[in-house]
Amino acid sequence: MAGRHRLALFATSTITGFGIATWITRTPAIRDELGASIEAMGLVLLGLSIGSMIGILAAGALVRRLGTRPLIMLGGALPVLGMVLVALLAPAQSVAGVWAGLFLIGFGAGVAEIGLNVEAAAVERRIGRPVVPVLHACFSLGTVVGGAVGIAMTAARTPVGVHLLLGAAVMAALAGTAALNLRPVPRDVEWKPRAAAATAGVAAPVRRSVLTVQLALIGVITLAMAFAEGAASDWLPLLMTTDHDAPESVGSLVFTGFALAMLVGRVSGTPLVARFGRARVIRVCAAVGVVGVLLVVLSPTPLVTAVAAGVWGLGIALGFPLAISAAGDHPTEGDRRVSVVATAGYIAFLVGPPLLGFVGEHLGLQVAMLVPAALLVAAFVVAPAARGASGDDTGRTIAPAQAARRSPGG
Repeated sequence: MAGRHRLALFATSTITGFGIATWITRTPAIRDELGASIEAMGLVLLGLSIGSMIGILAAGALVRRLGTRPLIMLGGALPVLGMVLVALLAPAQSVAGVWAGLFLIGFGAGVAEIGLNVEAAAVERRIGRPVVPVLHACFSLGTVVGGAVGIAMTAARTPVGVHLLLGAAVMAALAGTAALNLRPVPRDVEWKPRAAAATAGVAAPVRRSVLTVQLALIGVITLAMAFAEGAASDWLPLLMTTDHDAPESVGSLVFTGFALAMLVGRVSGTPLVARFGRARVIRVCAAVGVVGVLLVVLSPTPLVTAVAAGVWGLGIALGFPLAISAAGDHPTEGDRRVSVVATAGYIAFLVGPPLLGFVGEHLGLQVAMLVPAALLVAAFVVAPAARGASGDDTGRTIAPAQAARRSPGG
């Protein structure tokens, strides 16, 4: 059953990546259909950001009251509905309709991301094997597949509405698979949802603040990595078409290359964490990410930009999931700590699109990319916070369930 549960988590994460990539690869075409400027597109993207932020801010309380399952299921359903709205209303030149569709996509993704990260961290603690990096690798897999389909659809001049409706159908199939296999891991009494605790006649424990200096620094890492990832996702295709006069298909190809680099980094990076520890890997991630972003800023040609985007994606690939793992590495407060730092990370999706859109409108998108570069420098500086209180961040610890099985009496 644990394997089916992980499949459900991975399927839902794939939905989010696939949906976002489907939207991103058609961003230039949707901009043209709406007749929007770069700054106006930043406001349209704000629908996705506001939806994500409201979902994320609500998710912390909902997880405590209801558990993770309802949030993950909601995160599978709402992006499908939002994608259908964008598919139908973008060709009709309805800016408000596209904004509303993106809001639903963002809200669904927001509640799902908190639920998924909290649940994945709990599974990781229970089985003693990496789960959070694999979860985020599935998101990257979704973006790669969605990006590849987007390239093909763009090259074939498929109408935006047809493309997005087909994408919604794929997302609906994944959501159904997830709903049938979700089986959240049991928590200790203190971590049972409050409604379940009340039903069982157990008094809900007094909640104390989990915010510490260390957790705040981990939050800085998540914010920087999420901002850098969001900046590439939102603006790389438009950067190629506006600053380099490249065709729309080239913009989609560059974004897909970025997503593929993220996937490679997340799939292949786990052994590095086991050998060198989270803090060192996060520091290397931040440094490589800065190099990639600066190469995009200084790039004179579309080819150099494409290569730089790959370096950017490879660099930041493990940053966010490792920060989530660091937050969840606590014997009793893991769920709440994950919720806190994930919320900090997704603040980037609220402030990122309009901020970079404003800077890009006046100074160019290449100059706007200096903002995520600066945040990655901050992540490089505070990376030691990911070591945890024990100083052992290599992931070689044994989960409680495994320890019991391996003990002499077990």
